[in-house]
Amino acid sequence: MIPRRHLPRLALGATAGAAALTAFPTAAHAADRVTLDRWTSETDWKRGRGSGTGVRAGNVEFDRATSTSTYTDPHTRTKRTYDVATWTSQTKSPGATTELVASWNAHTQPGTFVEIRVKGTTTGGVATRWYVLGRWAEGESSADIRRTSVGGQGDRHASVATDTLVMADRIALKSYQVQVRLHRPKGTTARCWVRGLTVATSAIPDRTKVGTSAPTGRAARTLAVPTYSQQVHVGHLPQYGNGGEAWCSPTSVAMVLDYWKLGPSSSTTAWVGSGHADRQVDHAAKRCYDYAYKGTGNWPMCTAYAHNEGADAFVTRLRSLREAEAFIAAGIPLVASVSFTSAEMTGAGYSTAGHLLVIVGFTKSGDVVVNDPASHLKKSNSQVRTTYKRSQFENAWLPKSGGLVYVITKPGTKPPSSPGNW
Repeated sequence: MIPRRHLPRLALGATAGAAALTAFPTAAHAADRVTLDRWTSETDWKRGRGSGTGVRAGNVEFDRATSTSTYTDPHTRTKRTYDVATWTSQTKSPGATTELVASWNAHTQPGTFVEIRVKGTTTGGVATRWYVLGRWAEGESSADIRRTSVGGQGDRHASVATDTLVMADRIALKSYQVQVRLHRPKGTTARCWVRGLTVATSAIPDRTKVGTSAPTGRAARTLAVPTYSQQVHVGHLPQYGNGGEAWCSPTSVAMVLDYWKLGPSSSTTAWVGSGHADRQVDHAAKRCYDYAYKGTGNWPMCTAYAHNEGADAFVTRLRSLREAEAFIAAGIPLVASVSFTSAEMTGAGYSTAGHLLVIVGFTKSGDVVVNDPASHLKKSNSQVRTTYKRSQFENAWLPKSGGLVYVITKPGTKPPSSPGNW
């Protein structure tokens, strides 16, 4: 089980010491079990069970109410009654699992929202209760709930750490079901639907260091991902996670969206104000913000925002940089979650308890070319592109976040051959 994430994830400060290109894991990482289940088509959705939902055009959507629910938004204190329809997956058995992350691609008309839940059976044969992994709305009108993770769910089986189901010590899931609960204001016909649902399950051993994977030698390229510095946005919109200093995740998402030419239009971002550079970063921060976490680094909420701009997006874990090389060779950048001290990452110039950056390429020797939105703590987009040593990067990534990445692509992009985790 990987270490739990720190809050906030990005804690920047002064410099401190302290065949086909299928990327098979190296022996050093072979013990990392990561499995991905996805529901993205009519066939996929029909393998589950709907109660008031219908399947149309590849989406699972609200058809009719089969129950009602009263929800008081903890962030606005607004109480509303909703009609509810649900879709529940078939039972999936990925093997002994210690962590689970669900991500979704959805759309919600004003007043509607989506709740994602999961339950399972432990390897000891005990059924768990339902755990809420997020309540999410696309918009922020007065009719909408505020996007939120849900704390206080811990019991003897598991707890929810912002966006991740974390099993208790010595307990693992052997199977699970995931559920989508679609909500709309009672008596209305407002629409909400889910286009894609992804569940990444993993069992990653505790460790502080990993061996360095051998480069494949087939990904010596740098993708033309634009460079945006979060430092340029320090002090902007502090109501969204204290401003740019903590906006590593939305800044990374904005870079990847613009790489795919899917970023928001200038009219969409006009609300930010003409005095702000790279307004798409501010816009992404607002749309990624988790009102319970009080930050913009909730992983599935960031990929959900990317989908709302037209991308296919999900969260998964990779076992080594060899797997990341497969994506770069296919022209797909990755947003990766890392943690390190300045002494552990040569050239970074800062320390962080949790940070997101974009893998954009590899050198011929296998070192990692990144767009690092921290930009060496300098307010300059020109400082974003940098190269980190392969061994240092893998040790900041695999033991710290379990190799977590966002995969964000333009629809129709062909992914690399998969060993089961994408």
